[in-house]
Amino acid sequence: MEEQHASQHSPHRAPVTRPLVLRLLGIGVVAAGIGILIGLEIPWFPPEAAKQAHTIDTLYYVLIIVTIPIFVLVTTVVLFSVWRWRMRPGEERLEGPPIHGNTQLEVIWTALPSALIAALVVYAAVALHDIGVKKAGEETIGVTGQQFEWSFSYPGYKDSQGQTIVTPELYMELNKPVVFEIHAVDVIHTFWVPAFRIQEDAVPGITTSFRATPDRLGTYPVVCNQLCGYGHSTMRTTLHIVTAAQFSLFLAEHGYTGPGPTASAASAGAPARHASKEGSQ
Repeated sequence: MEEQHASQHSPHRAPVTRPLVLRLLGIGVVAAGIGILIGLEIPWFPPEAAKQAHTIDTLYYVLIIVTIPIFVLVTTVVLFSVWRWRMRPGEERLEGPPIHGNTQLEVIWTALPSALIAALVVYAAVALHDIGVKKAGEETIGVTGQQFEWSFSYPGYKDSQGQTIVTPELYMELNKPVVFEIHAVDVIHTFWVPAFRIQEDAVPGITTSFRATPDRLGTYPVVCNQLCGYGHSTMRTTLHIVTAAQFSLFLAEHGYTGPGPTASAASAGAPARHASKEGSQ
């Protein structure tokens, strides 16, 4: 009886028609469009505060635009296949038809993803190269990480005793390109400025670096992004991006006696002094 019952059912489903494929394609296009709009509207990142951050954010948005349609395509095919070719009552003993692979389809779904991944890799490599290019007028700021604090040195500026200015909080002049030279005293730390979208390991015995050009005034967090011990969560400080006049006053208040900043500090006024007080909190 079971064999007779099973034989009444065709082991094949009706072929997928072109109108059905077009409807699925339309649903996929609409879903992908909605997904892209949502993906671009979600505030994934904190405010941008460096020119390099714009490049990195654009890279992420490109990845969103590319990957959401792929996700929708795969999900649509899987859900449709589950619905269309699911086992129905009475088909428990049926086997699928003996079919051979579609060589053309296999070539397409191998070649297209490979080409897409290669293109994204090249684009990402170009973006990473661009954010690391040395800029004219670049200054150096030393970064030292140790359990569990950061310190920042300004080799181009000496105090009245001839010592390099060192501070526990980071001050940067607006639109002034900087290269960070990063060191660690004890264990591996990671110097991370979320507003720059860049992080770099601080490794004992090695000098690492990255470049950034701040382009937005304000205060931003600086954190250690590497588990470095029991006090890891407290290894935080503040980045202050200030105007040229405020930066001059900051240097003067830390003993800088060289030309330029000391002279311009007088014109900084109350706002610059407020910025310096804010950094000392």
